[in-house]
Amino acid sequence: MRVSVVDAGSNTVRLVIADVEGGVPLPVHTVKWKLRLSEQVGPDGALADEAVEELVKAVAAAGATARRWHAAGPLAFATAVVRNATNRQEVLQRVASGTGIRMCTLPGETEAELTFLAARRWLGWKAGPLALLDIGGGALDVAFGRGRLPDFAASLPLGANRLTQEYLGVQDPPGAAELKVLRRRIRHELRDVAARIRWERPRTAAVTSRTFQQLARLCGAAPGRFGPFVERELACRDLREAVRSLAALPAAERAQLPGISAPRAAQSLAGAVVGHTALKLMGLPRAVVCPWAIREGVLLRYVEDGSDWWTDVTGETAAPAPAPAATLRIAGPPA
Repeated sequence: MRVSVVDAGSNTVRLVIADVEGGVPLPVHTVKWKLRLSEQVGPDGALADEAVEELVKAVAAAGATARRWHAAGPLAFATAVVRNATNRQEVLQRVASGTGIRMCTLPGETEAELTFLAARRWLGWKAGPLALLDIGGGALDVAFGRGRLPDFAASLPLGANRLTQEYLGVQDPPGAAELKVLRRRIRHELRDVAARIRWERPRTAAVTSRTFQQLARLCGAAPGRFGPFVERELACRDLREAVRSLAALPAAERAQLPGISAPRAAQSLAGAVVGHTALKLMGLPRAVVCPWAIREGVLLRYVEDGSDWWTDVTGETAAPAPAPAATLRIAGPPA
């Protein structure tokens, strides 16, 4: 079976097309569109009209690509940037009317649960009691569990882009006072969740998302070109040094550091402060960097629990059945 997922995040819209024979999602084609939606949210919290138009175009292109690859779906969702927009319903309606694809927003806790499932499947049962952290543009998702799905999940308003806009916009690089206020906010938001994680005493901690991947590279992890199967870790003490390095540089110069991309350079400092503070408060000296995250979680739930799961979560009609196997093009991109 071939399925597709479209994920509209703070920075990019991503399409993943995967074959899921045997219950394992194996990507055969991926595409991304850099829209930087989080930078186009107005003072009233609404997503700008131009940004919505670009989102409609990207989702339409994703749907066309999925059809060329004979994939079911796409299962389309948007994360915090759309979920928190004051004109969310208008945005979703325009996407539906302009593309024929009914995009939804998932509750933050549901996103955390799906990302946890992806990490559990990637790391396996040997990971034992597992803590999961995922930094997005608008939220920090945290989950803990001993089984397939988490026993506990939370979504906190500690996204890297959100905090950058709220706390790090006065000076470049920011001053000590700005960072102090930022850390105070993060500690306040994390207090109860961190206490729960410490009490649970996880055997393994996993981090996902592009923010954590780039920070891990900055801290010495293997570059992405070595592939997803290279083991990568992120130590709390190394993140502390990363915070110091990033805070000493203007945003434009951070992109010269290993792993830090130009589009995420401005928010990399806030992401590092969130990551370091979270690991420290939760008593997690290190974490495994997991390449699977929410998109793989959606695919896994869809495959393992059936299309009715997606209907129950979103209230939308299940994705159409995939094309017969004989018509699938397994090798190479479509013409």
